[in-house]
Amino acid sequence: MPHGATRSQRLPGLSRFGWLMALYAENHDLLQRLFEPAALGPGSYVSSIGDGLDVRLDVLECHPYTSELRLSYGLCDPVTGQPDPSAYVRLYSDARQAEATHCYVGRRWQDVLGMYPPPRRLVNHRLQMNTFLGKWLHYLAERGHGVATLDYEGPLQEAQRSGTVHR
Repeated sequence: MPHGATRSQRLPGLSRFGWLMALYAENHDLLQRLFEPAALGPGSYVSSIGDGLDVRLDVLECHPYTSELRLSYGLCDPVTGQPDPSAYVRLYSDARQAEATHCYVGRRWQDVLGMYPPPRRLVNHRLQMNTFLGKWLHYLAERGHGVATLDYEGPLQEAQRSGTVHR
């Protein structure tokens, strides 16, 4: 048995930060295969597969190497009137990474963790959000959502861009 113990000690480990970066890369690939958001201009897009639960992809901002997206269902939280569930995603086309920055309106990491959280707690929170995003993207692909079901709905109003109104 000493041989097995020695072998496992020689295998490199993956840090939590390394795991997070891998999630960002996996989420980029999933999102790109699903909706090809890098090819979309600013505006609101809807994917409908006929199950009554449409997926909304809002392209909030486009810059040369970065896009800001909001992914949600056509459902609104009865208390806030905001899309729920929703994920705000920053897409880095040059680095091929997609980062879920927050998953609820007004619930950025500072709102959840405070202004000066310990680094481990911040990484754990980002791991949770990006794991959620990855699972959601897998689910959407399994249900049949994709580029073929995505239709342009129109430009975003300023209120939609800031997250204060959702149709």
